[in-house]
Amino acid sequence: MCLDIDDTLIDCTAALRGTLQALTGRADLWPLWDLITEEHVALVVAGGIDYATMHHRRTECFLAEIGIVADADQVASFELRRRELLSLSWQLFDDVLPCLDWLRAAGVLLAAVTNASGVHQRQKIADLGLAPYFDHVAIAGELGVAKPDPVIFHSVCLGLACEPARTVHVGDKLDTDAIGARDAGLGAVWLDRDGIAERAPAGVHTLSSLEKLPELLVSEFVTVGVPAQRAAETPAFTG
Repeated sequence: MCLDIDDTLIDCTAALRGTLQALTGRADLWPLWDLITEEHVALVVAGGIDYATMHHRRTECFLAEIGIVADADQVASFELRRRELLSLSWQLFDDVLPCLDWLRAAGVLLAAVTNASGVHQRQKIADLGLAPYFDHVAIAGELGVAKPDPVIFHSVCLGLACEPARTVHVGDKLDTDAIGARDAGLGAVWLDRDGIAERAPAGVHTLSSLEKLPELLVSEFVTVGVPAQRAAETPAFTG
């Protein structure tokens, strides 16, 4: 089982929104930040810049877009303060730990698969108590390849010693997570927490909460996520 981290396990958007509002005094800037982030992460994925450079340039671009002309030291100071506030803001969704406990009790191997930089993401995973759950962690900033590239999914399968056809990936982004996993030959689950999906694309299952993941695994992926011979022994999920 592969799990995305941000906005799948960790309520990343809420933390980022709150941090931006605290720093700027404005509550309307999240869409702009998200758009600028996507543009700059694309440069990293393409190999044009590294994550450290991306973080600086993204903040510089964001400040310029809201009318603040900042020198390098001011950009660095804003970014440092943003990170400090974020470190105090991360929270897991309520359905995460019960689901992870169920998966571990069922004997499912777990991997974290995230398009982020290594140091910060590993620290976040550790601080929130997620690290002990994972048998393998794949971070785009460390591997040099990001979702939806099939290489990152296949590297995780190799790390878990499990064939793609016997692996399921769950994430909050339809294209990056679900369709990317499907096209890489994995079982694909789109975690649509906001309920925006009208119908799942072919080969993609849709859930609104991780509370429903154990039932989906047993009913649709019993030979993948939960071995058939152990399904009868699997504890009931009470999330």
